[in-house]
Amino acid sequence: MCGFLGEYTFKNILSNTNEFSDLLALSKHRGPDATKIEECEENYRLGFNRLALLDLSPAGEQPKKSPSKRFHLVFNGEIYNYKELIKEYGLEGLRSTADTEVLLHLFDAIGIIDTLKALNGMFAIAVIDTISNTLYLSRDFAGIKPLFYGKNENGIVFASQFDQIFKHEWFCHNLILRPEIVREYFAFGYMQAPNTVFQSIFQVNPGECLQIDSNGNFETSIIAHFKKEVAVQANFRLETLQKKIEKAVTIQLNSDRSLAAFLSGGIDSTLVTSYAKKNKENLEGFTLEVTDKKLNESDYAKAYANHLNLKHKIVAVDKDALIDIVDEHFKSFSEPFGDYSSIPTYMVTKKAVKFHTAMLSGDGGDELFWGYPRMFDVLKKAWWFKMPFFLRKNIVRITNKLGLSNTYAPFHKSLESFWLHKHIKLPEALLNEVFSTPFSNEMLNLYQMGKGSNKKRLQHFLRWNEFYGHMQRVLVKVDRTSMKNSLEVRVPFLDKHVIDYAWTLHQSIDTLTQLKQPLKKLVQQEIPEQLLMQEKKGFSIPIESWFKNELKEDLLNVVINKRIFGIDTEKEHLLKKYVHNFINAEHNNGWGVWHIYAWQKWAIQSDLI
Repeated sequence: MCGFLGEYTFKNILSNTNEFSDLLALSKHRGPDATKIEECEENYRLGFNRLALLDLSPAGEQPKKSPSKRFHLVFNGEIYNYKELIKEYGLEGLRSTADTEVLLHLFDAIGIIDTLKALNGMFAIAVIDTISNTLYLSRDFAGIKPLFYGKNENGIVFASQFDQIFKHEWFCHNLILRPEIVREYFAFGYMQAPNTVFQSIFQVNPGECLQIDSNGNFETSIIAHFKKEVAVQANFRLETLQKKIEKAVTIQLNSDRSLAAFLSGGIDSTLVTSYAKKNKENLEGFTLEVTDKKLNESDYAKAYANHLNLKHKIVAVDKDALIDIVDEHFKSFSEPFGDYSSIPTYMVTKKAVKFHTAMLSGDGGDELFWGYPRMFDVLKKAWWFKMPFFLRKNIVRITNKLGLSNTYAPFHKSLESFWLHKHIKLPEALLNEVFSTPFSNEMLNLYQMGKGSNKKRLQHFLRWNEFYGHMQRVLVKVDRTSMKNSLEVRVPFLDKHVIDYAWTLHQSIDTLTQLKQPLKKLVQQEIPEQLLMQEKKGFSIPIESWFKNELKEDLLNVVINKRIFGIDTEKEHLLKKYVHNFINAEHNNGWGVWHIYAWQKWAIQSDLI
């Protein structure tokens, strides 16, 4: 895991060298082991901060050129199938044992696009083709690793962090907010690729490669996309899924530095940890224990670790410790980000890095195997949307009044609208008052199901949407908090072959207990059923209480006593009133208030206000 920064100029004029170095230093936490800058041909510059996991020698450092010297690379991530690619393509003369070396040899052998399609891993890659004078920017198919870029008349700046773009001298003097993306942040709490809140600054989409020539022309290649439409069902077998997950875990154990596994007590991390233990006898499980017994899952994790004969490290934290790191944890995010579960994630990665450099995680299981109760709620209530809007909203008024139902689903004009609003944390009426622009086309398309609404199509759409929507927010949280602590987190469920096979699964979800059924069956083969947690508690922050007590003074200071960044002066009072109403117990939407609070914290630490 690493951090990089690069410039590709259309005018053969690069930025100030010292300023470039200062910007590269913003991502030093992503790669504290080595820093290197290379400037070439007057039209591009590459900078790299390395966190060494494979081949710890200087031979594994970047930027690096291919054997032919044609391709110049910076690469953040891990290529898990690099040993297989060496054999498949008969690669010889490798000068290091790092996966970076394999990338460069493959570029020479089969070209950039075919190489990218052959990869299985998590990655953000920037490559300069020095012969055609072309820049390639590519991101892994699940969006695990970040890749931002800015474009203007000077050229392209690309980086691992958002602030390395908007603070760059080509952009910092002309930052213009995109109101539709600001609206999306306040609604969803993150920036959905390919957009950011600033004009001219973007994110590479998961599974895509951008090709940019010296005239500023863009061409997009699809490396891997998972389709919104229902796939043709293969002969799905649980045994096959098991083998694919086990293989993904096994190849992700490869590291020249200490590696362990997060063990939360939930199904996903327990399954990953149990498979990892079979291949790494001295594996350690890592669990965060909280003093609030209602939230603490460590007792389950202890029981699982004992059954697996697993070395187990438990780190205890109390409420005060979590509150004390709130400000510190915001420094993880160079972009606006509004999910307060980032606090415990930051804490557990901060603790884990004292013992290990890489960790396995269970992220991705909920999205691939229908793990969220909101999915079942939509499937259960989809029948309402077969009626005309005027009819169902009148019927539900009567049924609600008679106590025969308790739902607001029929008041949405479409099933897609009902689903979209399950992910929005601020009231639509408030968003409409503050912002005159709708969501971007990209966000609306993400929530557009398409033709037909049979159960199988709907169920697949819900999973597709979670994968390219909500999961992207989860991955931002995990990447930014872990890398702030110089810790690599690997996610076996997001192995390309696991995703491919999961995509062929269709199952009936007629009850809540059927959510994530394949993974439940697999974990029951590893852990006795009587030991398994019957209902996952999750690790939830009591944000409503914190805002009314420990964080109240800071909330008032950064929201009420300051201008709200980027919001029209005639409209900002609406957001401040919403916060006041929360403090006065007129509503209990702490998550929505957190979106406002986190926006201000980002703007303040970015020197934007």
